[in-house]
Amino acid sequence: MKRTMIDPSQLELEDNVVTIKRVTKVVKGGRNMRFAALVVVGDKNGHVGVGLGKATEVPEAIRKGKEDAMKKLVEVPMDENRSVPHDFIGKFGSASVLLKASPEGTGIIAGGPARAVLELAGYKNIRTKSLGSNNKQNVVLATISGLTSLKTPEEVAKLRGKSVSEILG
Repeated sequence: MKRTMIDPSQLELEDNVVTIKRVTKVVKGGRNMRFAALVVVGDKNGHVGVGLGKATEVPEAIRKGKEDAMKKLVEVPMDENRSVPHDFIGKFGSASVLLKASPEGTGIIAGGPARAVLELAGYKNIRTKSLGSNNKQNVVLATISGLTSLKTPEEVAKLRGKSVSEILG
């Protein structure tokens, strides 16, 4: 994954809580309840990040998750109709997410965890299919992994030493 440092203070970030899990640890004196919150942040203009926050209270877990997501912001490529430049499969653990480029007017066709990432990244026309595991955390991370692995036609042309028109045919 290519990670470039993005200053979160310069972006208008929105956040979305994907999931809150209650985690229990059994100890000698009884059970310790804690919460884990999976939070996605993005500016709806090509920047998105995901973070996990853990705490004894739900609001604190969400705050920590949001802070973690801001630290992990990545820039994702988009084409002129706000879709992905090409089809790609993002993988994380046993979760895979197929990202398909779509024409104008398609909208976001995606399941819950992947949809949260795509909406906050700013995509408007995209189709996705979650393959393999449907664990929310792994699906979100697979989506981020796929988006960061995408290459624009300009990047491919530069790597191959060709012009963009040669790459696009």
